[in-house]
Formats: sequence, structure tokens, C-alpha cells
Amino acid sequence: MSAPAADATAWRALRRHGVLLAAWGALVAVFALTATHFLSAATLQTLVGRTPGLLVVAAGMTAVILGGGIDLAVGSVAALAAGVLGIALVDWHWPVAAAVPLAIAVGAVAGLAAGMMTVGLRVPAFLATLGMLEICRGAAYLVTGSRTKYLGGALEPLARPLPALGLPPTILIAAVAVVAVHVLITRTVFGRHLRAVGGNPRAARYAGIDVGRVRITVHVLSGALAGLAAVLATARIGSADPNAGTGLELAAIAAVVIGGTSLAGGAGSCAGSVLGVAVIATLEAGLAHLGASEPIKRIVTGAAIVAAVALDFLERRGREGDGEA
Repeated sequence: MSAPAADATAWRALRRHGVLLAAWGALVAVFALTATHFLSAATLQTLVGRTPGLLVVAAGMTAVILGGGIDLAVGSVAALAAGVLGIALVDWHWPVAAAVPLAIAVGAVAGLAAGMMTVGLRVPAFLATLGMLEICRGAAYLVTGSRTKYLGGALEPLARPLPALGLPPTILIAAVAVVAVHVLITRTVFGRHLRAVGGNPRAARYAGIDVGRVRITVHVLSGALAGLAAVLATARIGSADPNAGTGLELAAIAAVVIGGTSLAGGAGSCAGSVLGVAVIATLEAGLAHLGASEPIKRIVTGAAIVAAVALDFLERRGREGDGEA
């Protein structure tokens, strides 16, 4: 990418982030004025407790979409990883230090399977991950016997706020994961290859990039992060539920698209996805304070996704009109 093009891309990202920050601030102001006790320590604690899993999954989804793909299986992968985590801790009496890596590995293997189907069998990512969604959800029911496993206090230290910071380790772990993915996609050769594959896979192939390996790698990354999200969520609720993670994929895609990552691939950032998570989490918390029903929450979230996609489409059409794309 030439220097002027890179500057233009950086300026567009900065402008998009500024708009998102303003939108988030407006949301907070609206809910503060209309919902009783919205601006309270309890609301902040709820947001801090519930967002780590979504942050981690959104980071992985950012990498997948940046490469021109999609991952619809992350919610079910998280449920399967949580089920295996529960079995390892409760039935096999594994220590936490062994059970947690196992859960993350289960997610990575599920991501590897999705990537292999996408690259090896040339199944579109949408269909391959849709199939994995059902496979992993069914596997989660099988391994848990369709029952929730209560873990006692095995993972409680991860969810208990640290006295020095007032924040639980789950949010710190999520922050480290997001920063690691950010560095991967912005400061490494792999990240440049990922953007090239998402922008124009044929040109990337002609440039000598192993497109298949890049796509498989991001699916493995997304699966592993879904496994990590399962650990963080399980630590918060103290149980492994085979029904966990339902709708997580849509929330993550919404956060990533609202955050400015293009569904066409090749452009986006983890910073934008973090802002997208903030918008989604604030929307959910604010609507809950207003007593909105689940259907209303889904309608509002869906409208936000449509608005974000429309904005992305208009921006890309404008760039094409200016001869930038």
C-alpha cells in the first residue's frame, strides 16, 4: 500500500472511531436520562462481568472477517469447550491448570475443522461454520448429557475482583488477548498477508501468499479464542451450560461490523471492535434497565447491524467512486 493510501486508510479509521465514540457517548447519555439507576456501580459491574467473553470472541471474529471469511460457530464452540471444561474439572478431577488449556484446545480443534472444510473441501465459510455450529452444539449436549455442570469454586478466583485494581482477572485476560490479536494483525507479516487475502485473494495468491494456510490459521485462532471465552464465562457463572453461547456469534459479528471492519474483508481493526462491543453491551444494559423485552432487544441490535453494514457499503462505494479501491 502506498503512503498516501495508507494515510487515507488511517484517517478513515480515526474518523470511524471518533463517530463510534460519539455514538457510544450519546447512548450513555440517553440511557442515563431515561433509565433509572443506569449510571450506577451495579451497571458497571454487570458490564465488566459480562463483556470479557464477547471481547475475546470479537477479536477472533475481527481476524476472520479481515481475511474475508465469517465464523458462525463460535457460540456453539464455546458451549462445547465449556462442557469439556466442566467434565475435566468435575468428573475427571483435573486441576485448573490442565482443564483450561484443554478447553482452549477443544476450541482450536473445532476451528481447525472449520478451516479445513473451507480450504480443503472448498465449502464456503458461511456454510462450513454453520455446519460446525450444529455439530458443536450437538457435541456439547452429548458430552454433558444435556445437563448443566456446577463447578463449585474451581474458577472463582478468575471472576473475583482483585483488591488492588477492583477488576476481575477475566477482564485483564480479555484485554491481553485483544491486544495480542491487535499486534498480530497490525505488526506482523501474517497480519499483512491476512489483509491481502481479505482484500483480494487472487492477487494475494499471485504474490506468493499461502491463502489456504492464512484462512485455516484464523479459524484456529477464532476457535481457540471461543474456548478462552468459554473459560471466562464459566468462571463468572460457576457452571458449564450446554446451552451457553447461544447468539454469541451474532453479537460478535455485530460488534465487529459496528466497529468498522468491512464484511468484504481487507479493512478493520480490533480497536474498532472493542468500541463495537462497548456499543452492544451498553445497548443491552440500557434496554434491560428500560424493561425492554427480548424481542425488542433483538430488533434494536439487528437494526444496529443493518445500519453499520449500510454505512460500510456507502463508504466502500464512495472510495470506489474516488478511485481508491
